[in-house]
Amino acid sequence: MASPGLSHSQFSPMTKPRNRPFWCFSDSSLYCGGVFLAVLLVCSFWSFFTPPLNFGSSITDSSSNCKESGFGVNLNSDPKDPTFYDDPEMSYSIEKPVKDWDEKRKGWLKHHPSFAAGASERIVLVTGSQTKPCQNPIGDHLLLRFFKNKVDYCRIHGYDIFYNNLLLHPKMGSYWAKLPVVKAAMLAHPEAEWIWWVDSDALFTDMEFKLPLERYKNHNMVVHGWPKLIYNSKSWTSLNAGVFLIRNCQWSMDLINTWSNMGPMSKDYKKWGQIQRSTFKDKLFPESDDQSALIYLLYKEREKYYDHIYLEGEFYFEGYWVEILGGYENTTERYLEIERGVPKLRRRHAEKVSEQYGAFREGFLKEAGNGKGSWRRPFITHFTGCQPCSGNHNQMYAGESCWNGMVKALNFADNQVLRKYGFIHPDLQDSSTVTEVPFDYPADEGPW
Repeated sequence: MASPGLSHSQFSPMTKPRNRPFWCFSDSSLYCGGVFLAVLLVCSFWSFFTPPLNFGSSITDSSSNCKESGFGVNLNSDPKDPTFYDDPEMSYSIEKPVKDWDEKRKGWLKHHPSFAAGASERIVLVTGSQTKPCQNPIGDHLLLRFFKNKVDYCRIHGYDIFYNNLLLHPKMGSYWAKLPVVKAAMLAHPEAEWIWWVDSDALFTDMEFKLPLERYKNHNMVVHGWPKLIYNSKSWTSLNAGVFLIRNCQWSMDLINTWSNMGPMSKDYKKWGQIQRSTFKDKLFPESDDQSALIYLLYKEREKYYDHIYLEGEFYFEGYWVEILGGYENTTERYLEIERGVPKLRRRHAEKVSEQYGAFREGFLKEAGNGKGSWRRPFITHFTGCQPCSGNHNQMYAGESCWNGMVKALNFADNQVLRKYGFIHPDLQDSSTVTEVPFDYPADEGPW
C-alpha cells in the first residue's frame, strides 16, 4: 500500500520544479527519471487498490488487523495462547468425560474477545441423518427439503448450523446417535451458549418465531414436555427428546455422560431397557431409548435434574404433526386477515431484517393462543412415526398421509421464506408451482 504521506504531486513527472539545481540533469536523464517515476507511481496506486496476496498461515495473533464477519466477530484470529484445544488429553469421544468445561470455555472466550459479546444468545443448530441413501424412493428428497428448511430458519435468525450424517460412535446408532454429535458440537463451538438439536424429520413452520431465551436463563436444557405425565402418569411420551436446547456448560457435559451410559455403548444396555419398561408401563419395546432414559433421570432424580430442565409446554417447541396439519389453512387465513388491516406487515422488506416484523406481528397474535387448538403458526412440526428415509411408518395411519403431510408442511413453511423473494406456492400440495406475489400483498383472496 502506498504511504499516505507521499502525495501525487511528489511523484508526478508533470510537477513544476521547485528550485534550479534540478535543471542540471541532461534531457536523457530527465526522460529516464520521468519514466521511472511514472512506473513507480502506477505501482504505488496499483498496490493501494489491490490487496497483497498472503501465502502464509491464515492463523494470526489477536493484535493483527481484525477481519470481521457480518456478525462483528474476528474470523481471522486464533492467538498462540494455549487453550483446551492444545491439551492432548481432551477428547471429542462420547466415552471420555470432559472436566472443567466452564473454565476451559471461559478461557477460550478470553482469548477470543470478539466472540464474547453476544455469546449468551449464540446458538448452533445441530441435525443429521443416516450414512447411506434412503430406502424410500422419495426419502432423500424429503430429507433435503427438511434440511433446507432448517438452513432457511438459521439464515433468517443468524444461527450457525451443523449437519452430520456419520455415526461418531459405532454403537450409538438410531436415536442415540445424537448424543455424540451434540457433545462434539459443544467442543467445536465454545463461542456458542446453546446447542440446539432438531431431528431430521422435524421442520420449522413459523419462520419468524424466535426462541424466548430469557425464559430459559435459569435452566440448562429445554425440551417439550409435561411434568404431570412424568410424575403422575409415568408415561414414556411425557416429553419428546427429538428436539432439545442444551446449554454449552459442564452441567450439560455431565448430563450427556450419564444419559449416554444408558445407551448401547453401556454394558448394562439390556438392563436399562428392562428398568425403563418396568417404570413406564406404556413403553412397548424392550430396548433402552434416549427419550425414556431422559424421562427416567427426571423421574428418579428429580432433585438433581428438574430445576435445570425446562419442560416447555406453552407452545409447540415441537408438535405432533397429526394434530397440527389440518390447521394450516385456517392459520393462513387468520394471518392474511391481520395483514389486510396492517400495512406494515404487508410491506416488502429484505430478508435480513425479518425479525423485527415477526416481533411486530406478535402484538396481533394475543388472541391466537398456543398449542393444540391455536390458530398461531406451530413453531416446529415434528413428523414422529413417519420415518421419511426408511419409508416405515406408524400403523395408526397410512404412509400416504405421512408423505402428503410433509409436502404440505414444507410448502407452508417455504411460503414464508419465498415471500421475501417475491413468490409463493399457490397450492400447498404442489411444490413445483410458484406465483409472483403482487405489490401490497395480500389481495382480497389468495393462498399463502
